Amino acid sequence: MAVVSSKIFEEGRAAKATGQPDSANPYEAGSQESLDWLEGYTAGEPEPSAAGPSEN
Repeated sequence: MAVVSSKIFEEGRAAKATGQPDSANPYEAGSQESLDWLEGYTAGEPEPSAAGPSEN
């Protein structure tokens, strides 16, 4: 997903780094700002698999 605001992306990364929950997102759900914040918050986490976890 494309990030529109790197400032808001960095706010999300900072929130994760300080141990805040994802519910600390201050932006309206569904807004571009909220998406950018969540992208920052989840940066570096593995992408979820559409097939679910592998069963090896």
